[in-house]
Amino acid sequence: MKMKFNLNEITRKSVAVLKPYSSARDEYVSDGSTMIFLDANENPFDNGVNRYPDPYQRSLKALLAKQKGVSEGNMLLGNGSDEVLDLIYRAFCEPNQDNVITLPPTYGMYKVLAGINAVENREVMLTTDFEPDVPAILEAVDEQTKLVFICSPNNPTGNSFKKESIEKLLESFNGLVVIDEAYIDFSNQESWLNNLKKFPNLIVTQTLSKAYGLAGIRLGVCYASEAIISILNKIKPPYNVNQLTQQKALQRVLNEDAVQQEVVQILEERSNLEKALQNLEFVEKLYPSDANFVLAKVDNADKRYQQLLDKHVVVRNRSTQPLCENTLRFTVGTPTENKALIAILKQL
Repeated sequence: MKMKFNLNEITRKSVAVLKPYSSARDEYVSDGSTMIFLDANENPFDNGVNRYPDPYQRSLKALLAKQKGVSEGNMLLGNGSDEVLDLIYRAFCEPNQDNVITLPPTYGMYKVLAGINAVENREVMLTTDFEPDVPAILEAVDEQTKLVFICSPNNPTGNSFKKESIEKLLESFNGLVVIDEAYIDFSNQESWLNNLKKFPNLIVTQTLSKAYGLAGIRLGVCYASEAIISILNKIKPPYNVNQLTQQKALQRVLNEDAVQQEVVQILEERSNLEKALQNLEFVEKLYPSDANFVLAKVDNADKRYQQLLDKHVVVRNRSTQPLCENTLRFTVGTPTENKALIAILKQL
């Protein structure tokens, strides 16, 4: 099956004809240093946040575009990746009519957002080695399938999917393939950002919550063709990324060396944690990780989870997820935290 992707055909008709809201800061762009702004009904007394933020986060986009090697026109920023994903649903999926495909075990918000937006979620399980079952995915596709969600590196399994599998989907599926790269900074795999021009149906989402250490400010990034970004900009709230978030993100993204040093240390600590887990009798299997966490199959996940909790260590019990019976997910902490965790694990 060869792809016949047409963005106009998969965009919701109501969105295609929508005239977006135009805010005061859409009509006049300036840093404000020489202007008297009397257009947006703001409180005029300066306290650092009395003015509305840039609705298109131009300064931050310029910096990210330079780092990532993409155009600013290929980017949309959101209030966390969850808002970005929700916008994708709202732009392309007709409620009570269309469907999407997700690949459990995977990030749970894809399914939640499908429910919120009244969109059927068709689940196609990963194979036993946690890879996409491409023939089964394509078999599940019909004319109402708008999106396929791929989390790579995957949460909660930690592995990156084979490039050939994702390429096959991009080439064969007439809808949008959304690749969630929340953990890409911890992987030696190449980002799919370099393929935006090659595949018009590709959307890549990333976040500043993981490697950048900014989970508290809620900032997600969507990368796609300018045509796709233009549609998403139609429906995003005018000021969806607040001024404080933009300022903090700029400071952190500018400090690229510090971010990279932390990533290197996390990878070193991940290796130490993996070695320790492999030597524990109650750990039956350790899954390879391209993320900042490790998934381990244990003898009794409920028991081990409670034992760790009694020692004031909180991990994630993933046993409720398909193919993940008796598994615990360990996020990589600081050297001090990991040392304490390993000591406790050896006592169990």
